[in-house]
Amino acid sequence: MKVKKIPMRMCTGCMEMKPKKELIRVVKNKEGEISLDLTGKKPGRGAYVCRSVDCLEKSFKTKRLSRNLETSISQEIYDDLRKAVDVE
Repeated sequence: MKVKKIPMRMCTGCMEMKPKKELIRVVKNKEGEISLDLTGKKPGRGAYVCRSVDCLEKSFKTKRLSRNLETSISQEIYDDLRKAVDVE
């Protein structure tokens, strides 16, 4: 029986490689709109954050999330991310 490969992605907060399913994806589409992608299937450039408040804070403080998405991130998106992290 073949072992299934687990896709790994890097968290922009702690900079650790983790399974894709454990992370929250933030997407920038062709129009430049930023949104949360909890399914991991939306088209566009994506960046990943752990489901912890510490990683989210670190990602925003160092501006890694903005740099990965090549745009500035509004407070509204930050609040949505914080809600998604708090829920889970």
